[in-house]
Amino acid sequence: LPAPETVVPDLAPVVEPAALVIPENLDFTGYDVVAAGEPHRFDDYAVGEKIDHVDGVTLTDSEHALATRLWQNTAKVHFNAEARPDGNRLVYGGHIISLARALSFNGLANAQLVAAVNAGSHAAPAFAGDTIYAWSEVLDKAETPAPGVGALRLRLVATKGRDETMTLRGEDGKYAAGVLLDLDLWVLVPR
Repeated sequence: LPAPETVVPDLAPVVEPAALVIPENLDFTGYDVVAAGEPHRFDDYAVGEKIDHVDGVTLTDSEHALATRLWQNTAKVHFNAEARPDGNRLVYGGHIISLARALSFNGLANAQLVAAVNAGSHAAPAFAGDTIYAWSEVLDKAETPAPGVGALRLRLVATKGRDETMTLRGEDGKYAAGVLLDLDLWVLVPR
């Protein structure tokens, strides 16, 4: 049989705020920022603001292998050191996404739900022994019809090693050294 015709869907570059799926009955009007541990709400963030999530986490072979198994990814490069010429097991990108999101709670603790993922790039590989840091940039803000709920469009960036300058790309347009992940997403926060 011949191969099926290639179909490339025509997708918008960004999920429009009106198209965000918000859980039915979601209501942040009584949201307790004290219980959440951080006071920042929708109006506390500004488009263009960069947030250094400060903390880092060092990757270990056992941690990323366990996480990769839990996600049911069986690619040999994540488990078998002999599968790569350099003898290093590649850390699964989903683990980097998870770590970046977890690190983002320092500065975005009230970002309660990921409402949409617009785009993302795994810009470079990560290996056990690398220390991962994260920072975010507020790309957009939108009010929602849900009571007390706002939406923030964020760029979440994971880096190998600390980058206090929070630089995404070099002058050549390529990802800056150390950038591992560039993720564009919408999150829901209390207003």
